[in-house]
Amino acid sequence: MHKRMLGGLEVSALGLGCMGMSEVYGPADDTESIGVIHRAIEIGVSFLDTADVYGQGHNEELVGRAIADRRDQVVLATKFGIRRVVFGGVVEVDGSPEYVRAAIDRSLARLGVDTIDLYYLHRRDPAVPIEDTVGAMAELVAAGKVRHLGLSEVSADTLRKAHAVHPITALQSEFSLFNRDLAGSVLPVAQELGIGVVPYSPVGRGLLTGDLDTMRNLPDDDFRRGLPQFQGENLSRNIALAERVHGLAKTLGVTPVQVALAWLLAQDEHIVPIPGTKRVRYLEENAGAAAVTLTADQLAEITSAVPTGAVSGDRYTPEGLAAVNR
Repeated sequence: MHKRMLGGLEVSALGLGCMGMSEVYGPADDTESIGVIHRAIEIGVSFLDTADVYGQGHNEELVGRAIADRRDQVVLATKFGIRRVVFGGVVEVDGSPEYVRAAIDRSLARLGVDTIDLYYLHRRDPAVPIEDTVGAMAELVAAGKVRHLGLSEVSADTLRKAHAVHPITALQSEFSLFNRDLAGSVLPVAQELGIGVVPYSPVGRGLLTGDLDTMRNLPDDDFRRGLPQFQGENLSRNIALAERVHGLAKTLGVTPVQVALAWLLAQDEHIVPIPGTKRVRYLEENAGAAAVTLTADQLAEITSAVPTGAVSGDRYTPEGLAAVNR
């Protein structure tokens, strides 16, 4: 696995999103999840992503157990700022300096580490100036508790204001062949400022993995059922788009998920997707995307198969959208 730079932080070209090991995507087994993390490190996928809100602390504890004897082999990222997500997708946030200082100590304890490599503000608190939140985060760098700072799902204006207070290493936001809003106004600013981009949900929350039967028959408790892109006619139209990608993958001799990840990797050398999984076989399939080189013609064909704006439905409910791009 080759490396890429996020600002001044070197990471593996693909990371591992760990959220699904604790919540959202159905049941998971801690022993199996730890095995996935260990296998990821073995094959060079050493950039691990978690957050304090995932499983209400469980995910950080899980990751902490997995890396207890191999801390020096990973680049560890976690997030703070979401107190909880309540029914209907309303996101309760806190970006106060007091909360920043308390949240880091809780995360360090759960992870069992002295320092976090990349610490993100998960969602901006509109009641707190971003300068105040990032100023408190900068204090954590000075104290040696954090090495690099990141933001998640913020506007271009917020990114500029934050970067003026302390260098921002990475911006984590949803970005995929299916959801390309980031490329409009935010990505150019990140590129201008030398901020790396870490796409989450880089395979369209599963629509670009190749398992379309699962997408058509999601369990009743799967959170994606509440997202507009996975409902009714929106889902039917989006599956039709995904089938185009599946067809292209066959002609290229790779899997649909590898097409989706390779397309993202080709957008900029400072983009590092973090596909999530709790299965070793999917981890290894994802990692294979880093070895896929797409020609300019192939990239154009993939982009035209899923044109900008072709995906039906918003990526979040109105309540969820209210917490992003602040």
